[in-house]
Amino acid sequence: MTRVNFDQLLEAGAHFGHLKRKWNPNMAPYIFMEKNGIHIIDLYKTVQKIDEAANAIKNIAKSGKKILFVSTKKQAKEVLSEHVKNVNMPYVTERWPGGMLTNFNTIRKAVKKMTSIDSLMKSPQWDSISKRERLQIQRERAKLDKNLGSIADLNRLPAAVFVVDVMKEHIAVAEARKLNIPLFAIIDTNSDPNLIDFPIPANDDASKSIDIIVKTICEAIQEGLNERALMNDKVEEEEPIEEEVLLNDVDEEEEKVERVGRRKRMGEISTDETKEEKKRRPISKRPVSKK
Repeated sequence: MTRVNFDQLLEAGAHFGHLKRKWNPNMAPYIFMEKNGIHIIDLYKTVQKIDEAANAIKNIAKSGKKILFVSTKKQAKEVLSEHVKNVNMPYVTERWPGGMLTNFNTIRKAVKKMTSIDSLMKSPQWDSISKRERLQIQRERAKLDKNLGSIADLNRLPAAVFVVDVMKEHIAVAEARKLNIPLFAIIDTNSDPNLIDFPIPANDDASKSIDIIVKTICEAIQEGLNERALMNDKVEEEEPIEEEVLLNDVDEEEEKVERVGRRKRMGEISTDETKEEKKRRPISKRPVSKK
């Protein structure tokens, strides 16, 4: 069963592409037709590609790794952050900080600086700082939170990157490709699908189109997280059962050893008794036959 049907995508306007003169020839397999100078995307292929991307991203989430979502477009900011927050994944909706992936250590230092400011604001030393300095620190903290607050939990490079607009987020795409990080993206008729590992052909400008695709991807991530939680619960339940089985096996072995020892002792006693009886028994002389 497909995660999204044709009618839902049609209603969201996911089939509208860009003007014919702006198209990328590599998008030809995903274009259904041209109407009034605008390319129409084949939604049957969109449904297929959404399923492929959702299954792949579900497996990544199931393994416990992080997926970074990127969209700095005005119409996609709220939609993206709303869905991604529910699955507790990092996202970038403000300006993409250059070198965020290729120079990840520097970005981590900036995040650590933000946490150090937080600890300073909670410490008694904060009251001894002048009002002007406090105001400067608070402004710096707000700026860092705006740009990096949503990736504060990202302690290592993400296992995958999901991009809404490939053309607008070309720096993020280039960095992910350089580090061989799998790319998931909504690609319009003016984008190159060959740059993306899991392309989803659809309208990347309409907020409804973005909403339905991002929602489906986040639902797949949630499925993966739920399956991971169930697996962990099963492992915890199996551990005490295994211990009980081992204890039972040890008890059985001990009982077996005792039984064998008992039998041996009984055997030794019986053999000793038979030897003594043979000694005490009178020797019967056979009668000699007279010839």
